[in-house]
Amino acid sequence: MTAQCTTLPDGRLHLQHGPMDIVIGADGDTEAVREAHADAGQRFRGLLDELVVELPALRAPIARGSPLRGPVARRMGQAVWPYRDVFVTPMAAVAGAVAQELVAFYQCPGVRRAWVNNGGDIALHLTAGERFRIGLFADVDQWPRALAAQGLAVDAVFDVTHDSPVRGVATSGWKGRSFSLGIADSVTVLAATAAQADAAATIVGNAVDVAHPGIVRRPANTLREDSDLGAIEVTVDVPALTPAQAQAALAAGRAKALNLQRTGHIVSCVITCQGWAASTEGVPGRFLSLDPMAKEPAQRLLLETA
Repeated sequence: MTAQCTTLPDGRLHLQHGPMDIVIGADGDTEAVREAHADAGQRFRGLLDELVVELPALRAPIARGSPLRGPVARRMGQAVWPYRDVFVTPMAAVAGAVAQELVAFYQCPGVRRAWVNNGGDIALHLTAGERFRIGLFADVDQWPRALAAQGLAVDAVFDVTHDSPVRGVATSGWKGRSFSLGIADSVTVLAATAAQADAAATIVGNAVDVAHPGIVRRPANTLREDSDLGAIEVTVDVPALTPAQAQAALAAGRAKALNLQRTGHIVSCVITCQGWAASTEGVPGRFLSLDPMAKEPAQRLLLETA
C-alpha cells in the first residue's frame, strides 16, 4: 500500500497510509498554502516506513538510552519521557508527533493559520491575530454515529489564540481507537505541542478509575496481537456508574492532570465520564453535568479552559 495524498473539494489535504489518516486545513495566500500542502504531502510519503524501521524500540518502554533516531521517533520519546516511572512506550505519542511533524510545513510566510488532525490529535499553527475554535465531543464512541447521522453537535467549545501557549490538542478514552487502562469517556488535553498533548491524554486517561466489580478488562495483546502494551489489562467495558462513582473516577484523573499542569507538561485538561465532567480549571470537588437541561451545564466549565 502506498501513501495517498488527496486535495479535497474544499481545499483541505487528506493524507492516508496504513493506520495514518490525516486531514489538514490551512488559511492564507493561495500559493503559500498550495506549496505547504505539497511539502507536507512529500514528507508524509516516507513517514510510515520511517517509523516501521524503528518499531521495536518504539514499542518498548521508554528508558534512558532508547535507540530512537528519526525526528518523529525522537519526538515521541521526548513526549513520554516525563512518565517513565510507569509503563509507557513512545507509541503513546505517535499520532501527535506525526501531526507536529507535518504542521511545521505551514509555519511559513503567507500561511496565517493551519491545523493537522491525525485521528483527533491536532497540531496547530497560528500567526498574530488568528485563533481556532475547537469543539469537544464528550463521548468518543458517539463520534462516528453522529457523523453518519450528519447531526454532529459538540458538547463544548474553546478558543485557542495566537497568544495562547497551546499548539497541541489530543483526546483519549477507553472507547477510542487506542487502548486505555482507565474509564474516561474522553480526556481532552491542551498542551504546547501535539506530541505532549497526546502522551498526557494517555496518562491522564489511565488515571481515571474507580473500584467497581463490573468494570471489564482484558490483556491488550488478546485484543490486538501487536499491541505495545503486551499483557497489560485494558478497559473493554464499563457498567453504569452512580454519580458518586463517576465523580470519584473524575477526581482521580483530575488530580493527575493538575500535577501535569503544575509541572508544565500540559496547559489544561477536561475529563468526562458518564455524563459528568471535570476540568483543571474547575473548582476542586465540583463536577458538572453534561445534561443540557442542568442548571450549570458542563459547557460553562469547559469554556473556562479557553
